[in-house]
Amino acid sequence: MERTRLRRLGGGCALLLAAGLGYALWVRLTGLAIPCPFRAVTGLLCPGCGVTRLCLALLRGDFPAAWSANPVLLLLLPVLAALAVRMAVRYVREGRTAGPRWESALLWAAVGLLVAWGVVRNLI
Repeated sequence: MERTRLRRLGGGCALLLAAGLGYALWVRLTGLAIPCPFRAVTGLLCPGCGVTRLCLALLRGDFPAAWSANPVLLLLLPVLAALAVRMAVRYVREGRTAGPRWESALLWAAVGLLVAWGVVRNLI
């Protein structure tokens, strides 16, 4: 059973990685990226604005550019990655993704921080 879940998780991760790299290649070659619908409607920056620039900068190893794209998300990436790895391991071993309450609290704190950042970045 673990092997099946590992294969399923690996396939999903491979698909996600291929889509992300394909999108990055598309943006690098054409300069066309998916516009933020929140910004298009309101003219304001959403908490996730700059994600494409952040990811492209990280792929180049350009941390100053990644920081200028979205500093709060850059700081949260290691925490979110650790939570994702813990969830993936739990899924493979136990067949479930739900973890202890502190993980949910940490995830909600990260979401709250991003929402607060969305407000603050439009005031400064």
